[in-house]
Amino acid sequence: MKLLTCILKQNDCYHTKRTIQPKGVMVHSTGANNPNLKRYVQPLDGDADCAALLAQLGVNNNKNDWNRPGLDVCVHGFIGKLADGSIASVQTLPWSWRGWHAGTGTSGKSANNTHISFEICEDGLTDPAYFRLVYREAVELTACLCRQYGLDPLADGVVICHSEGHRRGIASGHADVEHWFPKQGTSMDDFRADVAAELAARPEPEPEPAPEPKPEPEEDDDMKYYKTLEDVPEYYRSTVEKLVESGALKGTAENVLNVSEDFCRTMTVLDRLGKLE
Repeated sequence: MKLLTCILKQNDCYHTKRTIQPKGVMVHSTGANNPNLKRYVQPLDGDADCAALLAQLGVNNNKNDWNRPGLDVCVHGFIGKLADGSIASVQTLPWSWRGWHAGTGTSGKSANNTHISFEICEDGLTDPAYFRLVYREAVELTACLCRQYGLDPLADGVVICHSEGHRRGIASGHADVEHWFPKQGTSMDDFRADVAAELAARPEPEPEPAPEPKPEPEEDDDMKYYKTLEDVPEYYRSTVEKLVESGALKGTAENVLNVSEDFCRTMTVLDRLGKLE
């Protein structure tokens, strides 16, 4: 799977910023003979990655992509052709934001409130080579989403297409993708099985073990420490006393210094060189 990100920030669905708790994935297809991702997905001119995305997607000179205000229809992603003819997925909304892709079903309910959605860009529906590529991309994308949200693709109502949603009363009366898959010798049952197989073949990675705690550095057993000023040998004491009086050395508690002999020796040398004045 090749997954790009081009969030449609001008689309009305983005601006509502409504969120959902994903309960499933709904598969759509575009219903138009245009397999090119650039038809639907374009970055904004001000996006930091605009040039890179346009190089991959190609430029929609008709300006009829879905990244524009006043358009209240939006899915979470598209699958189709990049400018170089290869197949990719493009995320167009944050996965947990509410899209508008299913309409309202006969039950009065809508998969907009429960399902992540993506569109597969249709061609003429007769090219088996193109279908195999986008079908496989859709399987991998759906498996990725199921893994991310802990969804079972074989559970009832989890992975469905638009037309199946209509029969369940949670989507409007569209035919996708059951007008296309059977023409290529497959079905949504096959799709769900393939998603489950993809999940089994690439299970969620085991969490990495917590790093072993690093051992505390061992103190030098031969190093002498002086707890209080009175414990400091006389030949170091005047220097340490000077540090205490100036506030440069405060210790760890009242009258407790815990200074090492190395520290005392170094400070005394610096004091004699006039460096502590």
